[in-house]
Amino acid sequence: MNKPASRTQRSGAINSEELSQAILEKLSTIIDPETGVDVIHMRLIEELTVDENGQVTYTFRPSSPLCPIAVPLANTIQLAVAKVPGVTAQDVKVVGFVLSDELMELLKQALEKS
Repeated sequence: MNKPASRTQRSGAINSEELSQAILEKLSTIIDPETGVDVIHMRLIEELTVDENGQVTYTFRPSSPLCPIAVPLANTIQLAVAKVPGVTAQDVKVVGFVLSDELMELLKQALEKS
């Protein structure tokens, strides 16, 4: 699915810094229902990088190893990132969660279906 050109795209190249900022702004609207605080201020997103092709890489660290909302929250985060104009792909690493490998596989499958 092609996304419309935005201010983050110039002459076919992605402005990684602007796209990174747009992603952070989008993620700051996602509120953890357990705490009422957004995922950025909770520091649930780490090591966010964006390359010149719009590939986004980040680490999701749930608030606890047994976080009961880790799966739906990770899915919400992934969907929000995908909606930011200029994002072409995502690579999500999940750490600090007892089912990290299983959650990463679910997220990969969800991306493949979209």
